[in-house]
Amino acid sequence: MLYPAVNELEKAAESRYALVILAAKRARQISEQAEANEIELSDKPVKLAINDIAEGKVVIKENAIEE
Repeated sequence: MLYPAVNELEKAAESRYALVILAAKRARQISEQAEANEIELSDKPVKLAINDIAEGKVVIKENAIEE
């Protein structure tokens, strides 16, 4: 079984498309921040982004990502 489950993640977005866009934007933010601060990531940025979404740290708010 995958964690977090897709049906749990879908609660954070109106559609799967919105969820994918949210995850991609958050992953890009994580990657850029790690590169700028010269931090080596323990996991891939996409996995970290999905975990952030599942934990409610990132939500969609009117065409923008908020932390």
